[in-house]
Amino acid sequence: MIKNFRAVILGAPGSGKGTISSRIVRKFEMKHISSGDILRLNIEQKTPLGLDAQKYMKQGNLVPDEVMIGLIIGEIEKCKTGSWLLDGFPRTKKQAETLYSKAPVDTALNLIVPFDIIVDRIQKRWVHLPSGRVYNTDFNAPKVAGLDDVTGERLVQREDDTPAAVMKRLDVYSKTLGPVIEFYKSKGILEEFSGKASDEIWPMVYKYLSSHIAPISQDVKI
Repeated sequence: MIKNFRAVILGAPGSGKGTISSRIVRKFEMKHISSGDILRLNIEQKTPLGLDAQKYMKQGNLVPDEVMIGLIIGEIEKCKTGSWLLDGFPRTKKQAETLYSKAPVDTALNLIVPFDIIVDRIQKRWVHLPSGRVYNTDFNAPKVAGLDDVTGERLVQREDDTPAAVMKRLDVYSKTLGPVIEFYKSKGILEEFSGKASDEIWPMVYKYLSSHIAPISQDVKI
């Protein structure tokens, strides 16, 4: 078992990274570092970084490397000891190389979900923006339609969750993902998990991680 286990989770937008990440954090003693949460906080607070990032996100494009690298490395430096899971980063080879040089990861988990499944899933996605909690009308629906389970505040659909915007994001992701996958494959730390739903993928992820880091509980169900 590895004492301070460091992992990144990869996957196209809508592939279930958030769901799988939350399960990993609950079942293993790992700190969740989410680039999406960090960006949403900055957007909500209308910081210069948030406004700049929002401009790219609305267009369905990725936030520039230099912005993301500085942001994420700063968060990682706060976790010099202990295990962590990095969600939403890296998304380009440059980001992957910089991360590996400053904080080598033990594994890269890649979630593979068919694009047609992702487009359908995202069209039915609702979000509580302040917290980043995500719901879906087909699965993981809110207890009360249109309202967040915790706060009771209204849920919204993001502007970049339209079919056209989703397909553009998937196209951008596909073009940048290849070099990242090859980079981690060359390091011998890439692990891929294929499926159509998070409940299908999760048991495989759990089994793999259990062989490297001790789980908090043996129960794989959430």
